[in-house]
Amino acid sequence: MIDAAFDRLAAVTSTKLACDLLGKPRATHYRRQRPPLLGPRAPRPTPPNKLCEAERQHILTVLRSPGYCDLAPAQVWARLLDDGVYLCSISTMYRLLAVAGENHERRRQRTHPAKQRPELIATAPNQVYSWDITKLAGPERGVYYELFVIIDIYSRYVVGWTVAAAETGELAEAFIADTLARQGITRDQLTLHADRGTSMTSKPVAQLLVDLGVTRSHSRPHVSNDNPYSEANFKTLKYCPAFPGRFGSIHDARAFCADFFEHYNHVHRHAGIGLHTPASVHYGTAPQIRAHAPSPSTPPTPPTPPASTTDDPPHPSCPPPPGSTNRPEKHSSKTNENLSHRA
Repeated sequence: MIDAAFDRLAAVTSTKLACDLLGKPRATHYRRQRPPLLGPRAPRPTPPNKLCEAERQHILTVLRSPGYCDLAPAQVWARLLDDGVYLCSISTMYRLLAVAGENHERRRQRTHPAKQRPELIATAPNQVYSWDITKLAGPERGVYYELFVIIDIYSRYVVGWTVAAAETGELAEAFIADTLARQGITRDQLTLHADRGTSMTSKPVAQLLVDLGVTRSHSRPHVSNDNPYSEANFKTLKYCPAFPGRFGSIHDARAFCADFFEHYNHVHRHAGIGLHTPASVHYGTAPQIRAHAPSPSTPPTPPTPPASTTDDPPHPSCPPPPGSTNRPEKHSSKTNENLSHRA
């Protein structure tokens, strides 16, 4: 109905006025008057100001000239215009440089080769130690105990640990000196790695390592994963099923850590060392254990029931929460199983 009235109204007025009076979009009116296009589109006509190949090469030659090679195309365009020369637009200069693969920083830049990530490699125990400090929550909010741990990165054996009420450089110095003395570390034998904490970079610790002939190593600045062995050890500690939310006293914290690290060193099978215990790898008994292990083709032997456990020393297990006087005997085997499956 609108189309029938539109033709009569457009004949006495105009197309624009007829569309406005009848509420018909002009774009719809003009689109319906064009027949549909079938087949490929008509080729786009060549612009009359298209540059030929010689002109394109001339513009690239000007851009590469000594006077303009260090300038941006906008600067080149403006300076040529001041000299009364117009070659092309700024966008055309960018387009020609992009086609030539030169649309980047045109000034000489200093090269920055990729930095090689530093690594410490240990081929035997007592070559590289890693140490760190973590906090253990005390009985009240805001009360923490400091746990110092040194671990051998080759065997994952915890060679030393201590729990203190505060973190100081002097305490770290005494702890490191006592641990290295018990392990029989000689001069120029050991590399001790740590992060960049206050105790790790303190003057007493640095002077001690110089006096003992121990190579000092630190994490890179602003890099949080350069001390992975100590961090993984702390996660195993704090994800232990028996790890309490808070310790009642520093004596409870020390008792828990004593049982935990005994279990970690002698019972826990570590995935990073072929499911051996850290003590077995640290003291060199892993090859004998591996040699006497049954091969996959050997039929399994039925387990022998234990005769008596009264005379055999029990394996250390994950300790109960602080404040408990009795060990959870019913869940001790389950706790050991949970610990043995944590890397």
